[in-house]
Amino acid sequence: MKKYLSLFLVISMACLLGASCGKKAASPQAGSAKGEDMLSLFPKDTRGLIVVDVHRIMLTEAAAKAIKDNEKNEKYVEFVQATGIDPQKDVFFFAGAMMGDLNQKSPDGAAIINLKYDKAKILEQIKKSGGEVTTADYNGLTVYQVVGGEDKKPMSGVFLDESNILAGSDPAVKKVVDVYQKKAENVWKNAEMTALLKGMNTGAMVWGGLAVPSETLKQATSQNPMLGAFSTIQSLLLSFDYKQDTLLVEIKAMSPDAAKNKDMADALNGFKALGAGAAAKEPLVGEVLNKIEITSAADNVKISASIPNALIQSISEKAKAKKAEPEPKEEEN
Repeated sequence: MKKYLSLFLVISMACLLGASCGKKAASPQAGSAKGEDMLSLFPKDTRGLIVVDVHRIMLTEAAAKAIKDNEKNEKYVEFVQATGIDPQKDVFFFAGAMMGDLNQKSPDGAAIINLKYDKAKILEQIKKSGGEVTTADYNGLTVYQVVGGEDKKPMSGVFLDESNILAGSDPAVKKVVDVYQKKAENVWKNAEMTALLKGMNTGAMVWGGLAVPSETLKQATSQNPMLGAFSTIQSLLLSFDYKQDTLLVEIKAMSPDAAKNKDMADALNGFKALGAGAAAKEPLVGEVLNKIEITSAADNVKISASIPNALIQSISEKAKAKKAEPEPKEEEN
């Protein structure tokens, strides 16, 4: 008996240690998953990603008001009735990733929506749309393919399970399916992206990061001498959050060159100063500019902003009023 008890304890400890040592591919369940759980479905060669906590955003007063005041609210209701999906209640996360070689003209990418949905209703809407949709089998899953435009890659979609819908370029979709079926390693096995993830604000409503392609950056900075200070950027981190009626924005450009980082911050503050002219004509622009701070450190340049909801509402109302203005009539010859 003691022998079996000892064996059980050894196996249990091994499982616990294994769980704590790395992230395993798992299917995020709608309503209980966390933002980081979505990453376990992306492949090892992921180079950039973004996660949106749709449910938290929809619970904000600003989102509820926007939906209520939207001129197209009738279409919103029609969408809910047609698809059975209420974005305010049924959609939890949106996660997108770019993978493979980002230097190519159209990099491969895929997105996963974590939600509660009725597959039959969605398929019915796809059929009603009248688009050219074909189906194919990939490892036992049905792949719905939409023919792309002249210069666009074909797009594919898969109902992974009852909580996740996958869509993107066909190669990227198949990579995610391989991870989902545990036939390929996920992004947590990518040392570069794992290091990048440690710096991300995963508690924000929107967060993400990108490993900047060195060749693309080198080409861009060499063509424009004004961008020379930006040549040492290795990655970008971003987050958007909403707390105490304030929109919090943070963008970090990670670079190992402290001197170049200061140059970058100086250049960006210079661009910010150029906005003073626009601020003179439109005070709201000036208020927004005053909320933006640009600083540098030994390993990064940070752009941050805290914009009160009252200011956002003022900008929104100003835009609505401008849109409602009648267009000037053309003078008759």
